[in-house]
Amino acid sequence: MDITSVFKLLQDDIHSVVFATINEFGRPETRVIDIMLCDENSIYFITARGKNFYEQLIDNKYVSLTGFKGNSTISSIAVSVRGNVKDIGAELLNEVFEKNPYMNTIYPTIESRAALTVFQIYKGTGEYFNLSKRPIERYTFSFGDAELTWNGYFINDKCIHCFQCLSVCPQSCIDINEKSAYIRQENCLHCGNCFDICPASAIERR
Repeated sequence: MDITSVFKLLQDDIHSVVFATINEFGRPETRVIDIMLCDENSIYFITARGKNFYEQLIDNKYVSLTGFKGNSTISSIAVSVRGNVKDIGAELLNEVFEKNPYMNTIYPTIESRAALTVFQIYKGTGEYFNLSKRPIERYTFSFGDAELTWNGYFINDKCIHCFQCLSVCPQSCIDINEKSAYIRQENCLHCGNCFDICPASAIERR
């Protein structure tokens, strides 16, 4: 999995995602927005300047989104992204309508599109999470020069090789040998079982 594949999945297969912003009272608001375009460093969507969504984007310049694909929980694939956003105006609007022809039904004339503007998520981090695989698969990524920070559970040098962590890991994603122990981050559920059971406090939550 790479970021190009994740963005293609987000644009073509998931397409409609839940966006979260903060309103004027400091409270979260969500709505469903379509991902119109993606390239290797950005995600693009549109909104009308008369919407509260537009005002929240302008005021905070930051969004969080999650999209989901699958017929059930166990077959699901999800992508989450959080990052900085900016209004780029009518730039790319024609391309948006060319790539997403259903938009012509909603805004059928050039005049009716006058209120629309394109937003770009130009810097951020995210995660791909696939529950349809065994073990599960996750991929953490960044784009637009955002710093990638890892989170989850990690084993330090206090490990006494008692194997208790492996016994409670639902994905069996802990590799242990005579010299080291390692949690495969790409398969970890972040459930915390290993952290709770470790008698040596050798597992850190970051």
